[in-house]
Amino acid sequence: MKTADFAYNLPDHAIAQSPIEPRDAARLLLVSGLTDWTVRDLPCLLRPGDLVVVNETRVRSARLRGRRRGTGGVVEMLLLGRSGERWEALLRPARRLRAGTVLEFGALTARLETDPRQGKADVTLEADVPDIERAIAAVGELPLPPYIHVPPDDPERYQTVFGRRVGSAAAPTAALHLTERTLSALRDRGVGLARVELRIGVDTFRPITAERIADHEMHSEWIDVPDTTVRRVVETRKAGGRIAAVGTTAVRALETACAGGEMAPYRGPTRLYITPGYRFGAVDLLMTNFHMPSSSLLVLMAAFIGPAWKDVYRTALSRGYRFLSFGDAMLAERPGEERPNR
Repeated sequence: MKTADFAYNLPDHAIAQSPIEPRDAARLLLVSGLTDWTVRDLPCLLRPGDLVVVNETRVRSARLRGRRRGTGGVVEMLLLGRSGERWEALLRPARRLRAGTVLEFGALTARLETDPRQGKADVTLEADVPDIERAIAAVGELPLPPYIHVPPDDPERYQTVFGRRVGSAAAPTAALHLTERTLSALRDRGVGLARVELRIGVDTFRPITAERIADHEMHSEWIDVPDTTVRRVVETRKAGGRIAAVGTTAVRALETACAGGEMAPYRGPTRLYITPGYRFGAVDLLMTNFHMPSSSLLVLMAAFIGPAWKDVYRTALSRGYRFLSFGDAMLAERPGEERPNR
């Protein structure tokens, strides 16, 4: 299939620049029937015995602004992830930096271990406190998507209410809509909740540039699908319940753990690239935001619901739904599943 098959016209005014208040007031388009709901209605769209799976990652305050030691030159660093004692980072202005350069970000210092002029660089971090994540949080900013022009007044609005493991460069945006009230209503409805972790990388915003989607090189992300979640999924399926993934990251994590045909705990990297024709083994329902044209996220969603995605997006745009990270959401199901009634 051609990448152009997943293009659509996204006007600037449709891109949400701020989160809705309260969170669960976001609109929710039910794909079957194209009816309008809100996220607060999610419990009544699911059945007792279903299982909702969320990504419990938290966004790292990974954008750091500081100066070069010695020259005082202004520098910006975006931390991408950690491997042992080293961190991978993007730096600006990279052309003036060399391996061995020391950068200062308040109480946090970074030494460049590799030359950043070719793109990413390896750095080592030091701080006055033993918890390096705490030091990063004290001086860093949340790395908002490039299409968000003004950050929210409260940084927690770019975090989910249940996120607890710091490590992502972006939020699992569909889960931003869930509130403690919604989670409580799901429990009262008899719907279970399970967690996975997928550390979202900045490459999630990278568009597909290849002419054919099959030629796109999918980025790697670290996931953790624990034994407890695997057991919940297996037990739910045996009892006739459905698995509802909140966000494409939860889908990618669950389907990676099901790659052998049966669910099994998994902890490590995934390069799973879900395209039309993929046979889903773990997920029955998908709640997700509206994604960028020609992106791997849109391709995953199209694989889940089929060619109907074009009608869904056309309808959402015509009805004034808000798109991308702070936008509204949709609830889709695999073709053939029973439809909930309003």
